[in-house]
Amino acid sequence: MAAPIPLRRDYDAAALRHEARSVRDPDQVRRLLALATIYAGEPRSMAATVGGVGLQTVRDWVLKFNASGPAGLLAGKAPGKESILKNDHRAALRRIVEAGPIPAVHGVVRWRIVDLVQWLWEEFRVSISEQTMSRELRAMGFRKLTARPRHHAQDPEAANAFKKTSPRSWRPSKRARQQASA
Repeated sequence: MAAPIPLRRDYDAAALRHEARSVRDPDQVRRLLALATIYAGEPRSMAATVGGVGLQTVRDWVLKFNASGPAGLLAGKAPGKESILKNDHRAALRRIVEAGPIPAVHGVVRWRIVDLVQWLWEEFRVSISEQTMSRELRAMGFRKLTARPRHHAQDPEAANAFKKTSPRSWRPSKRARQQASA
């Protein structure tokens, strides 16, 4: 079996325990306490038990701690899959959405997500789903808004003439009228 990787010499068990009391991330606390166990002279199997992990994970923690100190034991967010749209795609998409469609050129009078997906394919040969397009537009600050349809020749005065002007269909009961007047 290979010799264990030594821990850096600028820390000791007391310093790591003190550091563990001051940090807020519970995973980092657990890792610091496991490494403090190693500094205290316990075997690495005991550190794995304290940390609730296997020996290989303790070894990984030692490497991270040696490279970056206590900050190296912070749990970072996984990077995830790289985005399909690049910055130049997003910039062009923003420009075209803000400008709006030209019916003669684009064949639509308002942008729908499926139209934008098709435009992106024709322009950049980038294929994305409608759901991804919706998510990207939302991340850029756009919302799906549709204006309420209104006829171009609608007359507001004529609409007022058709509004209900009849009196209310309910009236207060005799008891309520008597109590109100008393």
